[in-house]
This record gives sequence, structure tokens and C-alpha cells, in this order.
Amino acid sequence: MSTEDATLAVDSLYREVDRSEWARLAAGIPNPLSETEVVQLRGIGDRLDLAEVREVYLPLSRLLSTYAENTKRLGAETADFLGEPDSTTPFVVAVAGSVAVGKSTIARLLRELMSRWPGTPRVELVTTDGFLYPNAELERRGIMDRKGFPESYDRRALVRFLMDVKSGAPEARAPFYSHVRYDIMPDAQVTVRRPDVVIVEGLNVLSPPPSPNDVAVSELFDFSIYVDADVDDIASWFVSRFLTLRQSAFNNPNSFFTNFARLSDDEAVDAALGFWNDINLPNLRENVEPTMHRATLILKKDADHSVERVQLRKL
Repeated sequence: MSTEDATLAVDSLYREVDRSEWARLAAGIPNPLSETEVVQLRGIGDRLDLAEVREVYLPLSRLLSTYAENTKRLGAETADFLGEPDSTTPFVVAVAGSVAVGKSTIARLLRELMSRWPGTPRVELVTTDGFLYPNAELERRGIMDRKGFPESYDRRALVRFLMDVKSGAPEARAPFYSHVRYDIMPDAQVTVRRPDVVIVEGLNVLSPPPSPNDVAVSELFDFSIYVDADVDDIASWFVSRFLTLRQSAFNNPNSFFTNFARLSDDEAVDAALGFWNDINLPNLRENVEPTMHRATLILKKDADHSVERVQLRKL
């Protein structure tokens, strides 16, 4: 089978829904977020607005609610069939995609929308940045320049965390990652205490296991979302975000990147393109993009960050 035929075969597993048709799926549902809240959720460079929330993310929240309700119902019916007490565990949603594609904004937005479902469910958001090895360990392994690649994560710790979540453990703890320090903070943790929903956001959450005997992280998700866009657009967003950070977060004296705050515009663009071409683009091509079709749903973004169409995997 040729590469083109394989792509067509995979694409046939999905229903493709254009923006206008998708927007109609939330007709009559009031937007629970104010304009101020949407602005606060927006990441650097994202152009999220009330129309995007109403036309893209309200339908998605409605779909997730349907999946969550039916997953809970199936769990209860299975327990009843086995003559066991119902022990419903959190509904786990994954958000995957490239650096700078906007997945963090989407994860934060979904947390807000899902927390406003009937019954006011408790929703937690965990990023896989916390499961990166500490910088000292990356240096020891000689892979500091491959930070973000699959081998830079403590995959076993992530699997253990998700197994605790899905087994209904009273607590599941994840390391805390500081984007200012660009490192794991040894004296801080993220603690999850049996919420209704857990959102897990990260680059490689849909990656296959390193060997057939290992558990895939994706096996522990109830629903997964891949955020996709043209590679040239993502590169442009990455450079734009870098330039914005140079004028803001990089000026923090505690920032790992404080040296970049003193670069000229041209030097900053060159530095950003260097990071993109040497690290983020190869990682996207080799490790992130190939996992796209493991997702339940794919959001296809246009050059202005708006979602132009949706692909939903057929059941």
C-alpha cells in the first residue's frame, strides 16, 4: 500500500465536519463564558474569541459531555452485571499537538467549559511538562538538546500517575514544572483528588509504547484531541510567541531564558528559528504528527488560529 493510499485509509476512519456544520451542533446552548474570561484563557498569539468558543468549543464540550455520561453509564452497568458496587473513575481527556499550536489554551478552555456542566463537576488539568526529567538528569543523559522528545519524559511516572487516576485512588500526584525556571521544581507537586474529569495536555501523550510489553499512555484516555495546523503556520506562531516572551517573561531575572531578553529583533528571530528548525520541527515530524490519527477527534486550524474543520473518529 502506498503512503497516499494509507493516508486515505486512515482518513476514512473519521467523519469530517466543516466549521458551519459543527457550529450548528451547539445551537441554542448559551455560552457560559464572558468575554473577559475568554481573554484571560487565551495564550500568547492565540486569537480565541467568543465566536470561536460558541462555534467550535461549545459543540466539543457537548460531545465530551455525551461521551462522559455514556462512559459513566457503561461503568455502572458493567459493575451491576458483575454484581459489584459501582466505582466510577474520572473521565480522562487528552489534548495533543505541536509546540505553539495552541493546545494549552484549548485545554484551559475545556476545563472551564466542562466545569460548568450540570452537577458542577470537578475538573483538573495536568500538563505532561511535569513528567519531563529534571534538567540535571537530562544533562547526565546527554539529551538536554532533545527536551520535549519522547526520551526526555519519565514515561513510567506518567503511566503510574494515570493508572492511579483511572483506578480511583484517593490521590494522584504529579511533579510541578516551572516555565520560568525551565525545570522541575523538587519541592512542588500537583495533587489530583478523584475529580470527575482530568484533562492531560502534552506533546507526546498519544505516542505508542516503547515496546509491545509496555502500557501506552493513550490506553488510559477516554477521549483524545489532536490540534493540527499547517507546519509553516505553526512555525510563524512559534516565532511570534518567542518575540512576545522576549519582551515579557524573559525579562524576569529568574527566567532560564533571561539572556534572550537582550537580543535585537533580528537576533531574536534567528534564535527562535534555530529552536524551531533544530528541535521543535524534527520532534513534530518524527514523534508528534505521526500520532495524529490515534486521536478521537482532530481540530484543523487555519492560519489565523481559528478552527476550520473537525474530524471525529467513527465508532
